[in-house]
Amino acid sequence: MQRLTLMAALAMLTATSVAAETWTLDTDLSKISFGSIKENYVGESHGFPEVSGTVNDAGQVAIDIALASVVTNIDIRNERMREMVFNNTPSATVTAEIDKATLDSLAVGDATTTETTGTLALLGEELELDANFFVMRLSDDRVLVTTDDMVMLSTEDIGIDSGIDQLQEVAGLESITRVSPVTMRLIFNKD
Repeated sequence: MQRLTLMAALAMLTATSVAAETWTLDTDLSKISFGSIKENYVGESHGFPEVSGTVNDAGQVAIDIALASVVTNIDIRNERMREMVFNNTPSATVTAEIDKATLDSLAVGDATTTETTGTLALLGEELELDANFFVMRLSDDRVLVTTDDMVMLSTEDIGIDSGIDQLQEVAGLESITRVSPVTMRLIFNKD
């Protein structure tokens, strides 16, 4: 989820010069959020506030999502998500390769949208993802990347359906949605 956003952000960060340069995700200002619906009518917003990542001079993007940082606004649910859904796995990773040349002309204050393909590695499985991102150059050494549309992820596709089943059972719920909308806010700083 978070990796796709990070990929686009990194792409924009590397776009301003021909010289080799790397970009690093601003961990204090970046966040990945996802939504869920329980009992058919109760929508909730959750997130991963701890994300880190880089874009190297070759345009290779790597984003790390700390799964233990999951915030659902209910402490016991945070614990259950870490244990039942993520199996105490420390992180998920998003990787991608960007075409830096197409973004080289983005000037400070300019914005664009871009489509990116990447890979989400979670719980030993890999899933190819496509997403559209809004990228804006905030300064010579800072880029903002956000999802242009929500990325819809299926719990079955990312391999967490059985964990959601356990969570639903222990919470005594009749239903939890099996597709989650994901949004990202990523800010990259040039090293």
